[in-house]
Amino acid sequence: MRRRTITAGVVGASLTLWAVSPMLGSSAPSAAQLGSKIAKTQAKVNAKKGTEKVLTRDITAYTTRVNALESRLKTLSAKQSTIDKDLTTKRSALDETQTQLREQRARMVRLQKRLREARTTLSERVVQEYKNGRPDLITVLVEAGGFEQIIERGEYVSKLARQDQNIITLVRSAKTDATATATKLSAIEKRQQKITAQITAQRDAVAKVRTDVASVQSTVRKARNGKRELLTHVKTERKDLEEDLGAMQKQQATIAAKLAGAGPLGPIKKGNGTMIWPVNGPITAPFCERRAWEACHPGMDIGVPIGTPIRAPLGGKVAIAGWVSGYGNYTCLQNTATLSTCFGHQSKFLVKVGQTVTQGQVIGLSGNTGHSTGPHLHFEVRINGAVTNPMNYL
Repeated sequence: MRRRTITAGVVGASLTLWAVSPMLGSSAPSAAQLGSKIAKTQAKVNAKKGTEKVLTRDITAYTTRVNALESRLKTLSAKQSTIDKDLTTKRSALDETQTQLREQRARMVRLQKRLREARTTLSERVVQEYKNGRPDLITVLVEAGGFEQIIERGEYVSKLARQDQNIITLVRSAKTDATATATKLSAIEKRQQKITAQITAQRDAVAKVRTDVASVQSTVRKARNGKRELLTHVKTERKDLEEDLGAMQKQQATIAAKLAGAGPLGPIKKGNGTMIWPVNGPITAPFCERRAWEACHPGMDIGVPIGTPIRAPLGGKVAIAGWVSGYGNYTCLQNTATLSTCFGHQSKFLVKVGQTVTQGQVIGLSGNTGHSTGPHLHFEVRINGAVTNPMNYL
């Protein structure tokens, strides 16, 4: 508020100075200095707008990157959930494998014990047979005292043979079983190691990616927030410059009007559209009025005295500022890529081609130049060069 009060005071003081000072002489340098200051301020405003565009684009890019990172984190979270389920299944498989491993180890111990016992028994049997000498079937028959003794001794010999054979079979079976169990045990241990490695690798991979994404996301967010703070600061500076610019342009318009002997700069007239009225006066000829020399008057006429300040209905760039046949002194502003506003019969130009103007800035003074039946402002609105009814925009 203090800043605006100071600016208003400067404008008021300048107006007072113009009211009491001569129209010529020392006033001309001040007007030139003011014009230079306006140009510099306008350049600063344009620079701020350019910075705002860059910052807005950067913020959009950072926001897009943050959204992408958040989407990636969401995907990783889903993947983590799947891995957790898979880990649960693999843990169950690992527990089962470890149980099998313990069982096989215990069985291996039992088989090895059986094998040792069988070998010991067989060894003892061989030694005993060697010491005693095992009778063959002929000896048993020859030395038998009778038929019954022969039968008894024959059954004894067969029993001994079967017992030996059982011991040998047991030893072979135990050895084969021990070998198979050892092979199976080795396969189970490898499977256990593989499952454990898979679980560790998946956990480490997901944890690393999540950490990397979270770190980048934090950095990007900080950068984006920094850009936003800078954008807010630049917008505030730009608005302050625009306020100063508006005050200086109003002061310049007043100076120009006084130098040209123009009437007072009246209040801005607004309607329901996006444009303000270029001058405040009655419509003396509506758009497309039929006349003896033309079927459709290409604009509308607003009745005002010669020297009335003409305001820009919209901001834009001066495309034409010169004498144009029946229009007399004619100015056209390129407001958008397709829309233009034009003003005829002026008594004086206050802008030049290529200059950028803002809405409400005084661009010239009304007059009676060209093919005109009296003092007024001829006002046109053109779309892609073709005239249209200005009332649609006022």
